[in-house]
Amino acid sequence: MARNDIKVCEQCKHMRMKTAVAKLQKLAPDADISTVNCKSYCGPCARYAFVFINGRYVKGASEDEAIEKAMAYLKK
Repeated sequence: MARNDIKVCEQCKHMRMKTAVAKLQKLAPDADISTVNCKSYCGPCARYAFVFINGRYVKGASEDEAIEKAMAYLKK
């Protein structure tokens, strides 16, 4: 099974790290989940929650929506 790589920006205004990481760990227990510093997505970050998953940038109107959309990119 391929290992998933998930990153969440620590400075995103629409994500709470404690809850986001816990939700991601529950949905993808085998994933390598980490937080990263600002990735210079100031425009999108100011308007959307987002997750980097396996090299893809996935955004949503809320933390839950971003995580839900990101699950479509999990390696099985």
